[in-house]
Amino acid sequence: MTFQRAISVLTLVIAVAALAASLTGILSRSGPGPWVYESVREQEVTVFGRGVYRHMSADVAVQGIGQDVITAGVAVPALLLALRRARRGRLGARVALAGVLMYTLVTYLFYLVMAMYSVLFLVYVLLLGCSFFAFGLVMWGLIPEAARIRSAVGHRATGGWGAFLIANAGMIAFLWLGVVVPPLLDGTVFPEAVQHYTTLVVQGLDLAILLPLSAVAGWLLRRRQPAGFVLAPVYLVFLTLLMAALVAKLVAMSLTGVPVVPAIFIIPAITIAAAVGALRMVPQGAGEAEGLSRP
Repeated sequence: MTFQRAISVLTLVIAVAALAASLTGILSRSGPGPWVYESVREQEVTVFGRGVYRHMSADVAVQGIGQDVITAGVAVPALLLALRRARRGRLGARVALAGVLMYTLVTYLFYLVMAMYSVLFLVYVLLLGCSFFAFGLVMWGLIPEAARIRSAVGHRATGGWGAFLIANAGMIAFLWLGVVVPPLLDGTVFPEAVQHYTTLVVQGLDLAILLPLSAVAGWLLRRRQPAGFVLAPVYLVFLTLLMAALVAKLVAMSLTGVPVVPAIFIIPAITIAAAVGALRMVPQGAGEAEGLSRP
């Protein structure tokens, strides 16, 4: 694995910091409890009032805790397992490692720019920075391996999984535009989902970066372009973890009485589909890579 030492150090730092940040989010409970706040847009918002997410709105805070459970219980172990196997030169493990690093990159990008300032600010900075560089280095090493990945995957319904990635982008884009566009048309401008935050961070970054990337990866895969065989499996691993986190968020919201139908049926289905796609598209049983370098 090219840049093995640097990737290993960065990944271990991510694992330790992500576990610490997640457990802090799950276990911290100090604070006065929920209270109501009137935002600058004259909207009443129930603030969580406890733990590290005490200044977040109540519904968003419980989503953060739900995602922390997935990060600590699934993403961190997956990160360490993928690193261990990638260090042995396994091509599929390097693809999986890139996908998990993409999850930590996106997760802590959202945490850094959306979560209210807390004692974890510098931890989020560290996690985002390490995830960005580790992901970049892993992807840099995978790009020359596109032909090997395509050969290992063969014809495993690549057109179908490409269509799935395109459809995923379209469905989520339609959902987010359904939040943003109606207030623009009726003149109210601000969706209720803005609450007391500055803007719609998740919707904005999804529409600008993540959904176009899903569509491009799917399109390239359907055309059997080399880049598609790198981007698509990495995105499918990332999407599996992200959707699993979303399932955890929905469960956490349901426990507070927030209606989650029909999402509680749709999101798990997407999660399962993404996981099957990742298993099909990530090269399996790839042996040791040649010419490993350890700068």
